[in-house]
Amino acid sequence: MISQAEADKLINILKEISDTGEYKFPKVGNHNPINLISNDEEYEFIIDVNRKSRIKSDKCTYQKRYRNDIILFRLDINGPKHTNPDGEILDCPHLHIYKEGFKDTWAYPPPENLDLEKNNLSDTNYLIDILIKFLEHCKVVNIDEIKIRGRLF
Repeated sequence: MISQAEADKLINILKEISDTGEYKFPKVGNHNPINLISNDEEYEFIIDVNRKSRIKSDKCTYQKRYRNDIILFRLDINGPKHTNPDGEILDCPHLHIYKEGFKDTWAYPPPENLDLEKNNLSDTNYLIDILIKFLEHCKVVNIDEIKIRGRLF
């Protein structure tokens, strides 16, 4: 576990994609990570793109991890409802944000900059657009240096 001050620093630090070039968006039933490094090269992160559900082709999770086990952000799309520790229930999509003492158990409605229009969430091609918005939200500065490819089904 890390302090909230450290988590906030890690959330706000600028990051770059380590392996630029082509990125293959995972097919249904798979996942494919994206490695990040902070601009000062002091911190490493992983963006998980998870489509492990074989039942719902439009279900997807994006999460930003630090040290392999600390989830700073997790965006759930077309998944089940989430219950926060205080009993509040949120529909999907929702964004989990690290909170000291609770890890990633708190979720919130996604911010407007993620542009998650419910009528578009059933279009799996939209998942690539959401990934780009999620990378921007995670303060990744060199998104234009990768080409995201993939068949979504």
